[in-house]
Amino acid sequence: MTSKREPYIRRLEGLRTERQSWVPHWRELSEFIQPRRGRFLLSDRNKGGKRNGSIINSTGRDALRTLRSGLMSGITNPARPWFRLRTPDPEMMEFGQVKAWLAQVEKILYAVFADSNIYNVMPVAYTELGLFGTAPIMQMDDFESVVRFYPFTAGEYFLAQNEKLQIDTLYREYSMTIAQVVAEFDLENCSANVQNRYQAGGYDEWVDIIHVVEPRTERETGKLDAKNKAWASIYFEKDCSEDTLLRESGFDRFPIYAPRWETTGTDVYGMSPGMDALGDIKQLQTEEKQKGQGIEKMINPPMTGPSSLKGRPATVLPGKVTYIDVQQGQQGFQPAYQVNLPLQYLIQDIEAVQQRINRAFYADLFAMLITSDRRDMTATEVAAREEEKLIMLGPVLSRINEDLLDPLIDNVFIRAAEAGILPPPPQEIQGTELGVEYISLLHQAQQLVGVGSIERTAGMVGNLVTMFPEVRHKFDAMQAVDEYATALGTPARVIRSNEEATERVAAEQQQAQQAEQAQQMLGMANQGAQAAKMLSETDVDTDSALKALMSSMGAA
Repeated sequence: MTSKREPYIRRLEGLRTERQSWVPHWRELSEFIQPRRGRFLLSDRNKGGKRNGSIINSTGRDALRTLRSGLMSGITNPARPWFRLRTPDPEMMEFGQVKAWLAQVEKILYAVFADSNIYNVMPVAYTELGLFGTAPIMQMDDFESVVRFYPFTAGEYFLAQNEKLQIDTLYREYSMTIAQVVAEFDLENCSANVQNRYQAGGYDEWVDIIHVVEPRTERETGKLDAKNKAWASIYFEKDCSEDTLLRESGFDRFPIYAPRWETTGTDVYGMSPGMDALGDIKQLQTEEKQKGQGIEKMINPPMTGPSSLKGRPATVLPGKVTYIDVQQGQQGFQPAYQVNLPLQYLIQDIEAVQQRINRAFYADLFAMLITSDRRDMTATEVAAREEEKLIMLGPVLSRINEDLLDPLIDNVFIRAAEAGILPPPPQEIQGTELGVEYISLLHQAQQLVGVGSIERTAGMVGNLVTMFPEVRHKFDAMQAVDEYATALGTPARVIRSNEEATERVAAEQQQAQQAEQAQQMLGMANQGAQAAKMLSETDVDTDSALKALMSSMGAA
């Protein structure tokens, strides 16, 4: 008979072996930057003891916090829109019903995110991403808030990826109290050991649980029950002699988002700014310790004195006196050596190390986003100030889009549709696959770095036109507006198509010509009226040139 648990336990041990080389590095990162991050032992829970004994200078910790807050403010800020739905065909978005439906769906999705705990989970994920390089989040259906999210920390999960190098498997070891296990999985599904402990009142005793989420290789695709879904979801007790499962269910879509800061080759786990800065952070602790020791020796140096002082009171406190009898050839109570440490050089080196740490965490860029007025800061200002850093951050934003934001919005959209809270789509876009456009501050600034050349080119052409008028034909201003508006995330409805703009230009030119012709005709009419008036007011009875002219015309 096939064991229910054995295949999962066997794969778990294989994943543990594969992950083992990362654990020492993660431990060091935790020790020197964020001691409360990481769970490397199942018993490491609810431990309130002091853990920051290796941290003397907190620059690394502060830089990580700045990165976390900057990513939150710049990518998924709940105070401002950060994504927009769009159709594959931009012209389709010009239909009134389509435009209204997209706006309504966006409003609903933002409300779902606000009602869920995603904005509490994202800062945790960004911290894990900056510290350990990998930040898994699990999405679960929730009756009250549609969806709910659970972040994981390094050491408690194991990952695997498919042939496309996409994360498609997560194994997790964690602990629950007996009361939690019974509430989650029901008493009859628990082992006899857990049932007995629960009935004996051991509600707060701990049980180790293993959770598996992986592609289901054997299933009947025609069936819709949970055990035949595309991804298996298996829970069982780790230390249990019985071959039983707490729960066997599944998911239609992979519920795990596992963004990675950067990867090398086929590596499953990511690299991080914390890894880049770890050497500098450790050096900083050493130098801070040396600086403190030097200052202490200058203020409170080690002392020497004659042997006659042994057993007698001696003090180095201010205002106190140590009495000694100094004989010829002997020295009194004095410092063992003079400490004259050039601290300025050590301080300068400490400042240089701190700058390297801040650069590794992009602290300058993110500090600007945090300290500025979020309502007034624009993507153009960010791009102008931090263009170089934005270029370096580009690959990271692309990975966050692909590994986290794209599947997040897709899954929440589908979940909202399943919950029946989305309006039916208009006929024009039924069956159409929607896309997502990111309009957060960092995404817009990232795009503006690439289109800043448009502004510079337009300015250069404008300067040349005064001397070389024919240059104006070299610059396509209509297309430049389209490219710039796309980079800024300008709503498509406020930018007219080239055809419509051309028609309006032609109409304006025609109106201008008609107005000019009307003005000319009016001018001619005014001239004729003026001439007639002058003639009517002329005295033909007296001698005048006009009278002579009329006489000659009559004689003729």
